Amino acid sequence: MLTGDDFKSGQVLLINKPLTWTSFQVVNKLRWNIRQKFELGKIKVGHAGTLDPLATGLLIICTGNFTKKIDEYQAQIKEYTGEITLGATTPSYDLETEVDETFPIDHITSDLIHQTVQQFVGEIEQIPPMFSAIKMAGVRLYDLARQGKTREIQSRKITIETFEITDISLPKVQFRIVCSKGTYIRSLAYDFGKALNSGGHLSALRRTKIGDFNIKDAVEIEDFIANL
Repeated sequence: MLTGDDFKSGQVLLINKPLTWTSFQVVNKLRWNIRQKFELGKIKVGHAGTLDPLATGLLIICTGNFTKKIDEYQAQIKEYTGEITLGATTPSYDLETEVDETFPIDHITSDLIHQTVQQFVGEIEQIPPMFSAIKMAGVRLYDLARQGKTREIQSRKITIETFEITDISLPKVQFRIVCSKGTYIRSLAYDFGKALNSGGHLSALRRTKIGDFNIKDAVEIEDFIANL
């Protein structure tokens, strides 16, 4: 069994983030329970890579001295599985907001989908969504977006190592993506729909790997707390 000193010295915890939870809620829940269990005044706890509330999957949590490793883990290659819904867009590029525009999908074939995927493999330019945690002039973009405001966002270089279509059942398309740090899968869904001369938004997302860390080794947050 781990002790309070173990958590202060440093631990890497692999948590399966629940749907609708923010990454910060996971961190706060774990910090509070570790402090309560071991009667600690303070302890550092942080996560290595944000997952959106509507995403699930692997969240690396570092405690104590291991919080110094967060940047190292964040920089590692990540793998995701998920679903893109074609024929409609949303302002947030996912299901956080309602559909704002619809598009035809009658022209979209399996061959067209597999051909279009190739445009997104390798080093590409990507514009992050307005609904993101990026700060501009000290303000989070999602705070501006929720007020109905927009800003011009600079594109950034990202690398998509793998973009595999695993199932097509229009308007739903299932995928597996291996990508670099800084990739917004929501933006990829939006851009993919646009490249198909239609629209698209992310309707499901699960992070399955970060470097050598795998979702198969992650635990549910409630199970972790129960076993402290």
